[in-house]
Amino acid sequence: MKLLVVEDDLDLGDGIRIALSGQGFEVVWVRRLEQAIATLDDASLDMVLMDLGLPDGDGLVLLDCIRKSKRRLPAIILSARDTLQDRLRGLDEGADDYLVKPFELAELQSRVRALARRSGLGADEGIRLRGLYLHEPTRQVSLDGEPVNLSRSEFDLLALLLKRTGRVQTRRVLEEHALRGISGAESGALDVHMSNLRRKIGAGYIRTVRGIGYVIDATASAPGAV
Repeated sequence: MKLLVVEDDLDLGDGIRIALSGQGFEVVWVRRLEQAIATLDDASLDMVLMDLGLPDGDGLVLLDCIRKSKRRLPAIILSARDTLQDRLRGLDEGADDYLVKPFELAELQSRVRALARRSGLGADEGIRLRGLYLHEPTRQVSLDGEPVNLSRSEFDLLALLLKRTGRVQTRRVLEEHALRGISGAESGALDVHMSNLRRKIGAGYIRTVRGIGYVIDATASAPGAV
């Protein structure tokens, strides 16, 4: 799903971009009204998230452009304008939701997903477990909204374990699935990948079942568990 983010504040705009990209969304971020209006020509856009106080105009102008184009493009206003009159005006002008600054990025992520469902966009929710998110189509992983960079093998191992949460996966299954059959007895490759994966996603997810393989439990592993 492709999102247009219109936000002139560098820190907030980058934070929104990172948070939504980590959820598997494709994000186009612009900082000016003129750029946003030009980007509306992109037929692949699915949703717009916009500030109102932009350097070259009011974000409500963008809503007007969307409405006049006769295009059904869901929109969320992100603004420090917090009076009831401001919120009502934004919704009356065509916004589907209105989020007052400052806000938590987790709430923004939730509202984007909710609007996607209401709009019939069929956003892929990916796999979520205790702050860990994996989006298989884009091969993206995030932890508490922050991107996690994994190698191909690390991603494949994590995807298999998450899709089979609570079920122990044998070393042979994991090696054949993600390491193209490389024998752990020959190279120790599986253990190296698992060690790297644990370091990147943190403790409490992957548990070793001695003599058998690995598992990700639905609830966090106890401190010190391996």
